[in-house]
Amino acid sequence: MKSRRRIAVRIAAASLLAETLVLWQRGYGLGGDVVVRCREGHLFTTIWIPGISVKSLRFLWWRLERCPVGGHWSVVTPVAELELTPDERATARATKDIRIP
Repeated sequence: MKSRRRIAVRIAAASLLAETLVLWQRGYGLGGDVVVRCREGHLFTTIWIPGISVKSLRFLWWRLERCPVGGHWSVVTPVAELELTPDERATARATKDIRIP
């Protein structure tokens, strides 16, 4: 039984490391406030911590979260801020999802 736990812990650690490395390599923010885009194209800021979902539902690497711009539930993905125009960055920073108390 202990070997199964060890394997499970190793798999969880490897997936967390993989997600972190992919986010870092693509230029996305790591932890804290990150600009994301919903499937309808709305930009907003949310708390994004690799491997942890507090306000969203996770399906493998997808996150289902409520979009504060459109008021709908959608899959959100992080956006590299360098790819955004200054106006898009300002819009995303002005709109934040719900904060965790």
